[in-house]
Amino acid sequence: MADGKLVIGTKRYSSWSMRGWLAVHLAGLDVEEQLIPLAGGGNTTAIKAATPTGLVPYLEHKGARVWESLAICEYCAELAPSLWPKDRVLRALLRSAASEMHGGFRGLRQAMPFNIGRDFAGLGGTSDALADIARIETIWAQCLEASGGPFLHGATMGVADVMYAPVAARLITYAPALSARGKAYVQAVRVHPLVSRWYDEAGQEPKEWLLPQYEAGPAA
Repeated sequence: MADGKLVIGTKRYSSWSMRGWLAVHLAGLDVEEQLIPLAGGGNTTAIKAATPTGLVPYLEHKGARVWESLAICEYCAELAPSLWPKDRVLRALLRSAASEMHGGFRGLRQAMPFNIGRDFAGLGGTSDALADIARIETIWAQCLEASGGPFLHGATMGVADVMYAPVAARLITYAPALSARGKAYVQAVRVHPLVSRWYDEAGQEPKEWLLPQYEAGPAA
């Protein structure tokens, strides 16, 4: 019997679910996955009934109830300490990077909605989105220089990589210009076995779950 459950939304569209899911799997938690198809616009009644905030992801594990993505990452890191580096200075850098991702980059989120099933190359390149991407590339460069790569965390994915994995997916979908280092990091994230599994499972979701407003893509 599983030790709990992880409630997530449609893998094709739910960037925050991807973060919680990656953290849980990197930590090796034994939980049942409860996937609820999104209705769009925060109107998914089943999610409102299943989670304390009406949002995903939501984790229940051995009596703990965790309803926010970065909190789920921190909970998983308590059980799998390797999800943060031992080095104090590097850990401080990666915590700052993860927190900045959690609280910012609204321009990117709005202009380039998360959809890993489509090719929207060249779209969504607003000035705000491009400014966010430039800042993200600076963060990545700092972290990769400090950790040695190929992940922000170093040789393996950690919490900071979990927080930026959906950004990498957005950059694949919209294909804005990136530095060579940025492209290499995006590729490293994409081919990670868990990220590849997320993509594969998103591709197997029923066509009935597709939402026209998300499939249309941003205006050119």
